[in-house]
Amino acid sequence: MRAIPMTRPLPRSLARPLARLAVLACLLPLAVVSPAGAQTRKQPTHAAKPAAAAAPKELGKFEDWIAATHQEAGQTVCYALARPQNSAPALPGRGEVVLTVTERPSGRDAVALSAGFAFAQGAEVAVQIEQTGFQFYTAQRNAFARDGAAVVAAMQKGRQATTRSPGPHGKEIVDTFSLHGFSAAYAAIVKACPAK
Repeated sequence: MRAIPMTRPLPRSLARPLARLAVLACLLPLAVVSPAGAQTRKQPTHAAKPAAAAAPKELGKFEDWIAATHQEAGQTVCYALARPQNSAPALPGRGEVVLTVTERPSGRDAVALSAGFAFAQGAEVAVQIEQTGFQFYTAQRNAFARDGAAVVAAMQKGRQATTRSPGPHGKEIVDTFSLHGFSAAYAAIVKACPAK
């Protein structure tokens, strides 16, 4: 597989929302409200202050994938996410590892890997989905597909995605993600956030 040189760094307009998305993905399980906790409460007599940020709303769990939405700058953002089934070697102190596909009004099929550690500048991540390989460029703790639509098409046909990341101290880190349920999760986010 030939490495494709990184032609441009990730714009801050994408890096910050994707970093927020990774944090929201970690908080999603905490945001699901149980039926007992959803009881009607008496409204306060004084005006309530608006929330700083809306909690993510789960659209559904589809086998190994979760579909959800959140509000960003007054717009609905939809995303599907999965955590790896296997990661090797174990990396002490590694943060959350999440593979996401995001649909925004301003961008479709953004595929990102939150690696749980910082990448060296100019690093690339090799992603293999069945017989098809992709090179993701990196920025800070994330890796991004250059052609998200092509990656999504491969994910819809595949059974698993394997990422090979250049980790700290020169170790190659391999994460394996199941794609069982991805097509249903993707359909849910495209329905909730249709292209405009």
